Amino acid sequence: MTDALAPQADLVARFEADLSPLVAPGARLGIAVSGGPDSLALLLLAAAARPGQVEAATVDHRLRPESRAEAEFVAGICKRIDVTHAILPVDVGPGASLQAQARAARYRALGDWAIERDLAAVATAHHADDQAETLLMRLARGAGLGGLVGVRQARPLEAGIPVVRPLLGWRRAELAAIVAAAGITPIDDPANRDPRHDRSRFRFMLAEADWADAERLAASAKWLADADEALDWALQALVEKRIRPAGAGLTVDAEGVPRELQRRLLLAAFERMGAHRPRGPELDRARKALKAGKPATLAGLKLEPGPPWKLSAAPARRRK
Repeated sequence: MTDALAPQADLVARFEADLSPLVAPGARLGIAVSGGPDSLALLLLAAAARPGQVEAATVDHRLRPESRAEAEFVAGICKRIDVTHAILPVDVGPGASLQAQARAARYRALGDWAIERDLAAVATAHHADDQAETLLMRLARGAGLGGLVGVRQARPLEAGIPVVRPLLGWRRAELAAIVAAAGITPIDDPANRDPRHDRSRFRFMLAEADWADAERLAASAKWLADADEALDWALQALVEKRIRPAGAGLTVDAEGVPRELQRRLLLAAFERMGAHRPRGPELDRARKALKAGKPATLAGLKLEPGPPWKLSAAPARRRK
């Protein structure tokens, strides 16, 4: 990597300290690079911190005429810093949310690429400002604790390969400064300012609000993540004691358990029954019905009040 493109040594050391808990030194790391300032900064930091261990990919959603040229622009930068680069074209299917469809296609493509290239993880450039925007968006939607955690530092992608976010402690302006110092003009995606998208509206609101501080909001999301992790830890002992097989189903003893742990016990039972994970409001409606002594049906399961609650496969619906 040329000195002209390499970030300052203290920034590289800071990045390596953030990356090491997520991806072991020596492991091969994939970088998702769109060509915007955030992902370009991630690319430059990773290439400097882990020389010879990094590959990059740009997903071409083919939603704008410029998308192929933008992917080739990233390929040119990768060539300058000796990082192998791939362009991953995807088709975005129809759906209620174009951004959600594009996101799903993007992560599928990155997962397949990581498997093919035998990468240990794929890193994305989510940062503290993204985290603050996500927290506000989910608060507005009435999300529960799991949703208010926001962007997680790591989560599974495909075949056990994690997607990791080593920049959650970094600010957007810091990352833009790294790219500017390298003399690179990043790609400007107009979708980032499109008020039709929720994230764009919340980004503008956060920038204009004198009461909102992105760094403090991101810190709150981290505390919520710690609380979520603690509840999951406490849940393990409850699952062993309070979920029992019963014929072809399960029983769940939720007596005397706080509401949030009742919800998590139900989710653990759904997982054991092979049922899909229901949405939070649906799960809470079923939990309230059980507490009121009423049966419920959810995710293909029949739930009967107790105590203990009983879960079994719901009978198939008769066709009229």
